[in-house]
Amino acid sequence: MIGDLVGDPGLKALEESLPGLIKDYSVDFVVVNGENAADGFGLTEHSYRRIIDAGADVVTSGNHVWEKRDFWQILDSDDKVLRPANYPKSAAGRGWLCVRKAGTSWVVINVQGREFMTPIECPFRSFDRIIGYLGNTTSNNHSLINSNGEAILPGIFPIVLVDFHAESTREKEALAYYIDGRATLLAGTHTHVQTADERLLPKGTAYITDLGMTGVSESVIGMDARICMERSRKQVMYRMEPAADSGDGKSLARIQGVVAEIDGETGRAISIERVSYGRAL
Repeated sequence: MIGDLVGDPGLKALEESLPGLIKDYSVDFVVVNGENAADGFGLTEHSYRRIIDAGADVVTSGNHVWEKRDFWQILDSDDKVLRPANYPKSAAGRGWLCVRKAGTSWVVINVQGREFMTPIECPFRSFDRIIGYLGNTTSNNHSLINSNGEAILPGIFPIVLVDFHAESTREKEALAYYIDGRATLLAGTHTHVQTADERLLPKGTAYITDLGMTGVSESVIGMDARICMERSRKQVMYRMEPAADSGDGKSLARIQGVVAEIDGETGRAISIERVSYGRAL
């Protein structure tokens, strides 16, 4: 799973580094959070296609997915992009999906936090509803259907990946323990700062508070540092812009995230490792 992709530098870093990461780790399935891909805010069809073409199987998002109104129709029509599941049903798009790849079924769930963010539906209840719909427990394997109502092959335990797009570390860790044993991996996104707390929880769910950020490292969360400083110093909400090449060859664009090894028979995580691939701009 790859952390929040910021602007064109993030797209270029993904295109250049993701194929190598997939090869080096023999990766079967890739999830990329792309909600900041289009000039730092939201997604466009062009930026979305670049993420898919770079090797992503599913693109998740968060609160900024609504920034580009023209993209709403892609949310409705394309089955590889998600918005948080706990927005109202009337909102464009879907919050989870299931795909078949590498001999197993992959369920990807996208939910958004509420602490210090928009007070939408409870992510805990949203996860329960989705898992209840799937009929998934760690002790047995029911007949499963995906988000389109299509049957998943019986006898196949799904691998459940959760992108929890949230501000609060407490809320992220709480949800992780709440779903421990019912999901394979919960990865936090949104803060753009990769945390060093990756671990396996007691019942077999892999966890990290934040995947980090895919973009220019010499920046403020991927954005131009000067603009961010002026926003904070003057308390004027200047529009932030993705950080660009400094011109001195010292800027570095990275893709950050985690690679997890998973037992395909049980759906449990075996290991989780932080990754940070970089290149000079």
